[in-house]
Amino acid sequence: MGNRFQVTDRFADGAQYIGGKLRAGTSGRTHSVVDPATGESVYTYELASTAEVDEAVAAAKAAFPGWAGATPGERSDALHRLAGILAERAEDFARAESLQCGKPIRLTTEFDVPGTIDNTAFFAGAARHLQGQSAAEYSGDHTSYVRREPIGVVGSIAPWNYPLQMAAWKILPAVAAGNTIVLKPAELTPLTSLMFAEAAKDAGIPDGVINVVTGSGREAGEHLVGHPDVVMTSFTGSTAVGKRVAEVATATVKRLHLELGGKAPFVVFDDADLEAAAHGAVAASLINTGQDCTAATRAYVQRPLFDAFVARVAELMETVRLGDPADPATDLGPLVSHVHRDRVAGFVERARGYATVVTGGEAPGGELENGAYYRPTLITGAAQDSEVVQSEIFGPVLVALPFDTDDEGIRLANDTPYGLAASAWSRDVYRANRATREIKAGCVWVNDHIPIISEMPHGGYKASGYGKDMSAYSFEEYTQVKHVMFDNTAVAAKDWHRTIFGDRL
Repeated sequence: MGNRFQVTDRFADGAQYIGGKLRAGTSGRTHSVVDPATGESVYTYELASTAEVDEAVAAAKAAFPGWAGATPGERSDALHRLAGILAERAEDFARAESLQCGKPIRLTTEFDVPGTIDNTAFFAGAARHLQGQSAAEYSGDHTSYVRREPIGVVGSIAPWNYPLQMAAWKILPAVAAGNTIVLKPAELTPLTSLMFAEAAKDAGIPDGVINVVTGSGREAGEHLVGHPDVVMTSFTGSTAVGKRVAEVATATVKRLHLELGGKAPFVVFDDADLEAAAHGAVAASLINTGQDCTAATRAYVQRPLFDAFVARVAELMETVRLGDPADPATDLGPLVSHVHRDRVAGFVERARGYATVVTGGEAPGGELENGAYYRPTLITGAAQDSEVVQSEIFGPVLVALPFDTDDEGIRLANDTPYGLAASAWSRDVYRANRATREIKAGCVWVNDHIPIISEMPHGGYKASGYGKDMSAYSFEEYTQVKHVMFDNTAVAAKDWHRTIFGDRL
């Protein structure tokens, strides 16, 4: 295997970042970061207990008045400095993300890290635009205006599939709006979240504004979500866990932002560019080894193109190069763990009883046999109500199904509990426009699938959750809207006082 990021010395003080310092957890339980390409442990640390959560929340609470009182320009300047530091350290971030996740270095170098730097630069600018509605005399006798104020300590939980980007999506809008935050990354992948927090300190963001506690979901996560000093929870992860987060958060009437599972449809109409759709389907189903909640998972292809689409996708999938994530020539890395690889394989093995595995459907041997690898997999012949069509597999698996009429294609696209992302493929602008209107998803691409940009919101419909990451819309999650109303009459006895005083005015 190629050159690896060296972890142990870098995080010798522990995997908790509280009040501007790295420290060890005190739960009495250890956890290992495992390189999924080799199955080898690269860093072992002590998990956070509820005590670390309490200390992190206390640090965030203490830092809140000062950070909330900073001017938008001061917060903006700090985030601009952070973007510069992230750019200077881009190689380290890319290598660390590749190591802990098994992502190909090409993906972390060209997508994860530059995307995070861009998010940071965007929120550095957005921090200066936390504006309410302009002042006006809506009642005639009063001047009204709207303030947007930070809400306090945010407790966020990020997933393992995009640890760096998801940490940034949680942290950046919160701190740009003047909040402080305690982030719990996934136990499997804490490294780049800790590095992000360290970079923020170096950028001049005060101690306590950004804290990271690395612990189990059941202990550290639930304690964070239920903490009485945490006023908002933002969670990205599975719908099942999201329901539990909502239950815990509701007990303390917290604001809640949930970005949950997906099962994105990829709808190909019969006038689509077949070659573009086939390439798009392979790229969109395999990005991050399919461990992406917006990945293409259900390809609905109008019957005249179906056979050619299946043949071309299978052909392209067979050219994808699995290999060492540190090698720039590698197209597809391992899944995040052997446990998850076996879960994905279980979906495919069960599908053999009711569908056809056209290509893939196995773990490679040879030099890759110790890693959590799985070949790109295409399945056909599955029923709409089958497990592989309805459930989130979260691996390099695409299911292709035919449809006849446009009505049927859109109906099938909407026929799962999820609604995070989708795409429509057509040369007909009216057909494509109809799909964007009628497919129930937070993002609908036309003749593409996967690209995201900092200026546009990301979030779902239905069981995919609610609220938005990225874009100025994210400030709706992280700010309080306050109406301020000034009397302009200087009259002691107002007309509306008649409701109390009657003719005694």
